Amino acid sequence: MSDRCTPSKNGGNSRYDLVVVGAGSAGFSAAITAAEQGAHVALVGHGTIGGTCVNIGCVPSKTLIRATEAVHHATAAPARFDGIESSARVVDWAAQIAQKDTLVASLRKAKYADLLPEYNNIAYREGRARLVEGGVDVDGQRLVSDRIIIATGARPALPTVPGIAEVAPLDSTTALSLKQLPRSMIVLGGGYIGAELAQTFARAGVAVTLVFRSRLLPESEPEIGSALAGYLADEGITVIGNLTYDSVRKTENGDVALAVVRGGYPETLTAERILVATGRTPNTETLGLVEAGVAHTPSGAIIVDDRMLTSRAGVYAAGDVTGKDQFVYMAAYGAKLAAKNALNSNSLRYDSTTMPAIVFTDPQVASVGLTESQARVAGYAVRTSVLSLDNVPRALVARDTRGLIKLIADGVTRKLLGAHILAPEGADGIQTAALAIRCGLTIDDLSETIFPYLTTVEGLKLAAQTFDRDVKKLSCCAG
Repeated sequence: MSDRCTPSKNGGNSRYDLVVVGAGSAGFSAAITAAEQGAHVALVGHGTIGGTCVNIGCVPSKTLIRATEAVHHATAAPARFDGIESSARVVDWAAQIAQKDTLVASLRKAKYADLLPEYNNIAYREGRARLVEGGVDVDGQRLVSDRIIIATGARPALPTVPGIAEVAPLDSTTALSLKQLPRSMIVLGGGYIGAELAQTFARAGVAVTLVFRSRLLPESEPEIGSALAGYLADEGITVIGNLTYDSVRKTENGDVALAVVRGGYPETLTAERILVATGRTPNTETLGLVEAGVAHTPSGAIIVDDRMLTSRAGVYAAGDVTGKDQFVYMAAYGAKLAAKNALNSNSLRYDSTTMPAIVFTDPQVASVGLTESQARVAGYAVRTSVLSLDNVPRALVARDTRGLIKLIADGVTRKLLGAHILAPEGADGIQTAALAIRCGLTIDDLSETIFPYLTTVEGLKLAAQTFDRDVKKLSCCAG
C-alpha cells in the first residue's frame, strides 16, 4: 500500500499528529476517526491486516455456526413439525472452510485494505512496533508523535495444564481452519468461545466433550448457563463442569487424554483432538511497555482509565489489548473515543453500562445491564422476573420453546437494570432492552409499550408484565 500522507520530517524521521499501533478493528476505528478530524495519522500493522474479527474471529466463526445450524435444523424439523421429512449432514467440510475463507478475504479487502486509499492523511506502515522516546519505532524507522494509541489486540491463551503444549492443541484460530473434521474433540473452557465452538463441531458430526472448571458461561445468569448446558446435552454433547484439570498426554493410538478431578475422584477423558478456549493473551510483549512506563497487568493487558489513557501521558490503548469488554464493537467504540480524547483534551469517558453481549449458541444468549448479583452488590432493592419461552407466542408457533427471559429491576424506582435472554434469535431483541436501560425506562414503560405480535422481542413486554401479573391468564396481545 502506498503512503498517501505527507507528514513533516524530523531528522529523517516522520512526524505525525497521531500514531496508531494495530491494524484491526480498533486500530482502523482510531485512525479513521482521527483522519476525519484532519489529523495526520500513521497506522502501523503487523501481519494480516484487519485483526481478529474479520480474519479469525467473529466472521469465520459465525459463518460456520450458521452452516452447522442449518444442518441441525433440517435434521430436527421432523421432530418439531408434523408431516415434514428432512435431514442434512456435512459431506465436505473443506468446502465449508473454503467458502468461509472466500468471505473473509472479500471482507478484509472491502472493509480494511481498500479503505486506506480513501484517506489521504493516513499513512500505513507495516512492521513490528516498539514504544520509544518521542514516538514509535517500526523496524528501525522512527514515527515521531506526542500521541499514540495501542490497539494490538489479543490471541488465544494456552492454559497452564501440564502436557498441554505437547499434544498440538487446537485453539479458536486453528480450529476454524481445519480442512478435515476429527471424529471426536474435547473442548476446554466454558466461556462463550468454548460454548459456540463445541456446538458448531458437534452439529458438524464430531463427538464433543465440553469441560470447564466451574459452570457454563460463568459471567451469565445462573439460570441461563444451566439451561444452555441442558440444551447442549440434549444435542449429544457431553457437558462436564466443576472439575479441575490435572494433565494432558498423548495415548498410544495418538489420541489426547485429559486427566481431570471431578467430585474428588480422578477421571480420564479421551478424544482425537483437544480444543483450548480458556481465555486470551494481549499482544504486548514486544511493545516495550516496561521501558516506556506503561502500566499493565501480569498477563500483559494495558491498564487504562475511563478516557482510555494509560499511565504514560499521551499514550492510549483500546480494544482487546486492554483485557476488557472483548467485543469488536466495544473495541471500535473505545478506539474512537481514544482518538477523540488524544486530539481534544480527554473530554470523553468510556461507558459500557448498556453494552450488549451476545453468545451465538443456539439458543442464543443476549445480555445487557446488570446481573442479579451485580445489582445486589450495587445496593439496589432488587426485583426479578423470569419468563420461560413457553409463554412467548413466537416460540410456541416455532415449536421451539427452549430458553427464558430474565429481567432485573430496581424495586424502588421500578427502573430496568438488566435484561438477559436465552432464545433462538434472542440476540435481535437485546437492543430494545439496551435502549430501555439507556433511557431510564421502567418495567411499567416496557409493559405499556406496543410490541409486534409473534416476535421474540415481545417476550420483553411479557417478562415485564410478569413482575406483577400472571401472563398465563392474559389473552393474546392483552395488557
